[in-house]
Amino acid sequence: MKKRVVGVLILLVFVLSMLAGCTKGKTASVTDYADRENWAYYSDGADKAADLFLICPTVDMNDEYNLSLDDEETKEHFTGALNMERGIYEDSTRMFAPFYRQAAMKVYSLDRDQWEPYMQIAYEDISAAFAYYLEHENNGRPIVLAGFSQGADMCYRLLEEYFDDEALREKLVAVYAIGWPCTKELVAQYPQIKPAASADDLGVVVSFDCESPECNDSFINPADMHAYTINPLNWKTDATPADRSLNSGACFTDYSGAIVSEVPELCGCYIEEERGVVKVTDVTEADFPAVLELLPEGAYHIYDYQFYYRNLQENVANRVEKFLQQ
Repeated sequence: MKKRVVGVLILLVFVLSMLAGCTKGKTASVTDYADRENWAYYSDGADKAADLFLICPTVDMNDEYNLSLDDEETKEHFTGALNMERGIYEDSTRMFAPFYRQAAMKVYSLDRDQWEPYMQIAYEDISAAFAYYLEHENNGRPIVLAGFSQGADMCYRLLEEYFDDEALREKLVAVYAIGWPCTKELVAQYPQIKPAASADDLGVVVSFDCESPECNDSFINPADMHAYTINPLNWKTDATPADRSLNSGACFTDYSGAIVSEVPELCGCYIEEERGVVKVTDVTEADFPAVLELLPEGAYHIYDYQFYYRNLQENVANRVEKFLQQ
């Protein structure tokens, strides 16, 4: 009897060790979005007729692969980055913005084929937050999805997972997936991802990323990439140049969301059709450095929203109004 008990205990220890080995490397539990502490903004602007689901860009510069939601200092940067964008949307929408275990900047220093495990951790949270929003808050309201850089990447993933559903697509005003390419491969694979073709089409993806005319490669827009893009000044998808006179105002904001500098007619732009990027005119690389070490000079990525702030603000209002009128 004693030998049998010992044998059972040994077997139990073996099974538990096997289970531990099987779970090694799996992601931590998905964030609980019933807890309001896990939202940077929740139903902010409740008097607005449309909803905004806004996804933060990469702010985690720590030596790690995914943000810990216990890191209050980085979460302050997270909220600050959202504030820098929110002015484009807040006059037209009620805002929801989840904290999520975003991929840290360190991930982008890896080879591209090594990114996905960390992006998947980030997306698990985004998907859970969006599912919570749909179940508890949407109630048939129009939806604007928006994100910059990594946030834009997460927008495409939401489109892939959720918006093959026709009833949900009918609620979609537009997706502002700025600073991450809307690739031809994505569009071919997912019919619900429809690139914008004008200033007021609905249910579409507004996407662009900015470079100097001399820049021809970055980890965001590789030299061999082909993407759909739209010009944020003339709202064309071909190489037709947009003069700086069309620029209603470049706005440079701080972490509170305040506009610290506004320059009407700062810059024009045109689309380089081969790669699908917006080439910015009338400014210099010296005046607007890339800042991020992973980006070459001439990659104006961090200025995507700022260069065309007022035009984007007008466009969001325009599309929401059209959606409500129909």
